[in-house]
Formats: sequence, C-alpha cells, structure tokens
Amino acid sequence: MSGLKIRTGDNELDFLALGAMVHRLDPGVIPFRTANSFDIHVSGGEYNCAANLSSCFGLNTGVATAMVDNGIGELIQRQVRAMGVRPFYKQFKHDGVRGPNMATVYSDRGQGVRAPVVFYNRANEAGAMLKPGDFDWAKIFAGGCRWVHSGGIFAALSETTAEVVIEMFKAAGEAGAVRSFDLNYRAKLWDTIGGLKKGQEMIARIVEHVDVLIGNEEDLQKGLGVKGPDVEESSDSKLDPKNFFAMIGNVTEKFPHVKAVATTLREVHSTNRHSWSAVLHYDGQNYTAPTAELDVLDRIGGGDGFASGLIYSLLDGRAPEEALKLGWAHGALLTTFPGDVSRATLAEVEAFAEGGSARVQR
Repeated sequence: MSGLKIRTGDNELDFLALGAMVHRLDPGVIPFRTANSFDIHVSGGEYNCAANLSSCFGLNTGVATAMVDNGIGELIQRQVRAMGVRPFYKQFKHDGVRGPNMATVYSDRGQGVRAPVVFYNRANEAGAMLKPGDFDWAKIFAGGCRWVHSGGIFAALSETTAEVVIEMFKAAGEAGAVRSFDLNYRAKLWDTIGGLKKGQEMIARIVEHVDVLIGNEEDLQKGLGVKGPDVEESSDSKLDPKNFFAMIGNVTEKFPHVKAVATTLREVHSTNRHSWSAVLHYDGQNYTAPTAELDVLDRIGGGDGFASGLIYSLLDGRAPEEALKLGWAHGALLTTFPGDVSRATLAEVEAFAEGGSARVQR
C-alpha cells in the first residue's frame, strides 16, 4: 500500500457525495405509536458527510442526488442550501398522488433501557430510480474535485444505483479524485434485489474503484465476503480492535489497491451511554483512537460524523493518527446534537481531540 494521492491547487469541489436524500421524522424520546409531534431532519449518509465538511470544516462540497418537485423536495433543497452544499440534482416530477417520492425515515431516540426504533418508507423512491447517464460527471469534475464518496445503502436501493456508483467512481478516478465508500451493508435492502450473493458481487465491483473503505467487522465480512470472527456470536468487547485489524490482511489481499480502512467502535451500555472509539489502517500501519464515555442525545449520524472528520483531516494533509482522532472527536460531538448533521466548529473538534473537557466555557 502507498499513501493517498490528493489533488492540490485550485479545485471547485473539495468533496462530492453521491447518494439518496431522505427526511427523518423524529418525535424525540416518545415512541411513534404515541407521538403527537416530531422534528424533521434532512439526512442521507453521503449527504451528511458533505454537510458536515461544509458547515463544520469549511470545505467546498457538493451532493449528486435525486430531487422531487413537491413540498418535501423543497424542504430538503432549503436545508442543502442552508448547509452550504452545492446541489447536482436529477429532477423527478411528482404525479401528485403516488410519487416518485423523497424517502421518509421514522426514528425515535429511545431513552435509557429503551432502544431507539428506526423504520422506513422508501416506496417509489426517486433515489432508487437513478441510473447511469443521469449525471454529467465530466462537467461536474471539470473544475477539479479532490474527493468523492458514496455508500452501500444507496448502492442497494435498486438494480441501477450500484451502477451509478461505479460510473461515478470511474469518472472520479480519471479526474484524479480520492474515492471513499462506506460499506453500510443492509441485508434487508440487498434481499429485495438478489440477497447476500448479489450484494457481495455488486460491492466487489464497486470496491475495485475505491481508495478508502469505511465499515465495521460485519460490513467487511458480509459486504466484502472476507473471513473474520463470528460477529453475531463473539462475546469480546466491541472496543477491542484486534478482530478488525485481524481482518485487514484479508481485505487488502482481496483488494490490494485499497489504501485505508477505518471504522468506529461502539459499546452500547444504554441508549444514552456509549463507550466510543475508532480505528484506522492506513499505508500498512494500524492506529487506534482513545475511548470516550458518551452521554448520547441522538446517535443517528455519528458514523458519518467520524467519516467526515477523517476525510477532512486527510484532505488537510494531517498525519493519520491525528486524522483518526479528529474523526473520532467529531463523531462523538455529533451525538450531542439533535439531528443527523454537525453543529460543531472545527475549534471544538480539535479541542476535544486534544483532551478537552466539558467544563463551562466562560
């Protein structure tokens, strides 16, 4: 393995995300079956990274995604603008009754011993209708782009979305951008289009064009089909990185062009109390972040927060161990905010990464 080759000079985009956008309905600690009201969070694993990198880290970011011409689409577009993310939309016309739709995620926060509950309505989703040819990648990358990102949930939405990821990664490679992929293996999604075997075939085709992989032990085993420990029966601490690092050799043997692999490590003691760490394998070396005890307000988006901080740091030319700590710190801070995207500042992230406390700031 050798280090990432990151573009320098003038580039219109530091980071471009490709994925489906959703709106998440959040009744707080109240279960949906008894809820009377909810907050709306604009989200999407790939978009979250673009929003974080723009609002917290000050980068020029964009998102390539499907958009629908109704009130929900307008709500999402307003939030994209508010977060400073440049949109590249494939427009879909809503028929006024059935769609196409912007997907809905329903997610309460849980409390204490009561776990959060997440369920979806992705029926007739515009994002799942995206196909190769929907975006003019040559035009998008013409002004220069340093890093592109997509993920396994988007890839599994339909028979065509994984092909869009491959198309984008090929174009990004030709344009000199680093390519990252968050495996996010979801069996329920892949079951709708062919199951585990089909999912592994498609993800393997995607990873042929990937420089940086993000994913936990289960993602690596089930998404990539690499050997590892039994992730469902293991009684070891979730914070012990040895299982993850033991699998890296299998990953790099199967995909020798992959230059970095990273994941968060989380042990859930209760809905609101988590032990939190992270690990990175970069350029043949292993790095482990500290362990923090988190008082969690809203856990959704913490993994995207980690990925965002890591990506920013690598783009900024920081050392791998510092990049890991900033990703770890940003992911931790993100769990203290409601919603899916960052409300932190770079100074806050750096202070926490350096061992800052929660004492009152005066």
